[in-house]
This record gives sequence, structure tokens and C-alpha cells, in this order.
Amino acid sequence: MKPQSKSETVNIRASAVQKALLAKAAQLENMNVSQFVLSKSLRAAEEVVTEHRTISVSLEEYDWLLSKLEEPPRDLPKLRELFSKPSVFEA
Repeated sequence: MKPQSKSETVNIRASAVQKALLAKAAQLENMNVSQFVLSKSLRAAEEVVTEHRTISVSLEEYDWLLSKLEEPPRDLPKLRELFSKPSVFEA
């Protein structure tokens, strides 16, 4: 994987106590503060995005959904009519 150039800047404000804690944690991880904050923030961001991408359902809801997927399709005349007409993008 080709390394990406780092051309963007992210600025944050922190109290002296917060900055000292970040510096200590970064030192323990053999990183500078920027590397530490970026790596931990990216990991947290990936988790948030994943959580919002995943849909959790109960076993009952899952079974219901599977049963609906296995049913034969219903005939929807108005939808069939709509799709028989040319798209506005084809005009």
C-alpha cells in the first residue's frame, strides 16, 4: 500500500493537564503526541463508522426478515407501470 502524503492539519485545544497526559501516553507508546493522537483518533473513528454501518436485530426480527425474503414477490401493478415508462434520464 502506497503511503499517503500528509498535507492536512488538524488542530485541537487541550488543557495543560490533558496535554501532559497525552505526552506521557505517547511516550509510553514510543510515539510523539501527534502520532499518538492521530492513531487513537483514527481507531475510534473507524469504530464509530462501523457501529453506524451495522444493523443489529433480535433473533425474532432476523427470522421474520428471512421469511419475508423467501416469500415469492408480490405483483405491484403501479410499480410495474412506472418501470415500463422511459426514465427522465433517458429523455
